[in-house]
Amino acid sequence: MPAATARTQAAPKAKKSSVPVFLWEAKTKSGEVKKGEMEASDAAAVDARLKSLGLTPSKVRKKTIFDAGITLPGAGGVSGKDLLIFVRQFATMIDAGLPLVQCLDILGSQTPNPSFRKVIFAIKTRVEGGSTFSDALKDHPKVFDELFVQLCAAGEVGGILDTILNRLAVYREKAEKLKSKVKGALTYPIIVLTVGIGVTALLLLKVTPVFEKMFADFGSALPAPTQFVVDLSKVLQEYIIYILAGMGAFAFAFVTFYRNSRGRVIFDKVILVVPLIGSLLTKVAVARFTRTLGTMISSGVPILDALDVTAKTAGNRTIENAILYVRTKISEGKNIAGPLAETKVFPPMVVQMIGVGEATGAMDQMLTKIADFYDDEVDTSVGSLTAMIEPLMMVFLGGVVGGFLIAMYLPIFTIASAIK
Repeated sequence: MPAATARTQAAPKAKKSSVPVFLWEAKTKSGEVKKGEMEASDAAAVDARLKSLGLTPSKVRKKTIFDAGITLPGAGGVSGKDLLIFVRQFATMIDAGLPLVQCLDILGSQTPNPSFRKVIFAIKTRVEGGSTFSDALKDHPKVFDELFVQLCAAGEVGGILDTILNRLAVYREKAEKLKSKVKGALTYPIIVLTVGIGVTALLLLKVTPVFEKMFADFGSALPAPTQFVVDLSKVLQEYIIYILAGMGAFAFAFVTFYRNSRGRVIFDKVILVVPLIGSLLTKVAVARFTRTLGTMISSGVPILDALDVTAKTAGNRTIENAILYVRTKISEGKNIAGPLAETKVFPPMVVQMIGVGEATGAMDQMLTKIADFYDDEVDTSVGSLTAMIEPLMMVFLGGVVGGFLIAMYLPIFTIASAIK
């Protein structure tokens, strides 16, 4: 079996941590230039290694301290897309029967993200030193979460690492797709709202003062809408620093409140009952919960461990507490459907379908069906939300710009009618 082969060939040779690192540049058969770094005894070994991978070396030199560079906090991280590509390619290589160390070497060499490349080579070094793949993954919790580690551990124990990696690839693809849907639904109104606020501020700070000087020469009282805009412009010009400071203080207070454990619980509970948004987030949470739990159960992870990991990946403290409550009840000997219903967080249909899956012994298949169904529900909800928000945003922008134009030109129309 490929996974078993991978584990058998992964353990032998132990390398010392003093092995030098070489930077290399090579060309593929199609002429594409590849760059990377590799641990080897000398440059000749790097050349031989690259040629065995079907690459033609052009530059090989030893890495120095000046090549380390400086990484800013939060820069050069590993994105979900990077991880998805890694898992998909890794699964294909393991399935083809390539040794685990060789897979990591190839993937590390061709990964364009320098941070991820270092992580992959560090895992490769650990595996070469006799560590299991899952234990090596634990050294990088910011890249590989507990779900990833536990599934790989189950795959190694069961000798089905290739199957587990394929399931992980499918899971990551679904998760990234779900994430992009939610981002797409929320990004559009945020952009339009930001543009609307920016346009309004520009009109009040730059355009209104020009009209105000012109109106001052008229010597007559301004219409109420025009006077309101002029007064609003004066307030904004005079107190702009205080307004920005207040907005900053509010943002800081909100972040502090959200980071507090109690504040996070309150916010996550309230957001689930907000019209439209709450319904969408609930469907997203159900899809994520059922997809994660189904993937773990089908991979042979014990139900209690699976629920523990699923709770941590819920993304909402209310959902997380509900899952942990279910876990506690199951550890006391109860089934899963009853405690799920008691939480009143999950829709009744979800509870009933899970109950049927539990009774028929096809829990993983039922959870996958529920996840697929709610993925489609999220699609529908996002489409409906976008269709409703678009006209509202257009009315908002049109109202702001149109109202400003009417207010500014109203005195001119009044004077023109008086002259007639």
